[in-house]
Amino acid sequence: MSFAPLLNAAPAIPLHAFAAMTAFVLGVVQLAAPKGTLSHRTLGWIWVCLMMTVALSSFWIHQIRLVGPWSPIHLLSIFTLVIVPLGVWKAHHHQVRGHRRIMIFTFSGALVVAGLFTLVPGRIMHAVVFGH
Repeated sequence: MSFAPLLNAAPAIPLHAFAAMTAFVLGVVQLAAPKGTLSHRTLGWIWVCLMMTVALSSFWIHQIRLVGPWSPIHLLSIFTLVIVPLGVWKAHHHQVRGHRRIMIFTFSGALVVAGLFTLVPGRIMHAVVFGH
């Protein structure tokens, strides 16, 4: 494992990747830890900021181009920019079930599933994890 391919990429790519990796680790902690505590809320806000960073930074990444400079992953970014604040709103309004559902769905789809696609041969994260 070498971070060299990631660190040699355009600036938006390492920002995006490190924010996503940090959000993944923090998300695992959040899913395992007790809910409703001050630490859950504090770490939750950090996770939300990381997810917004992941989604926003993706708009400067154009490695896969299907429609002009855009790819289907950019639709996931738009969805994330809408759904994560909705999850925060639900928590703020004590709609725990909806908050839980949105956050688990976002973690699973935007970090786990999308993250697995970054490991496809030819992608930068494939080179980071498996080498060239």
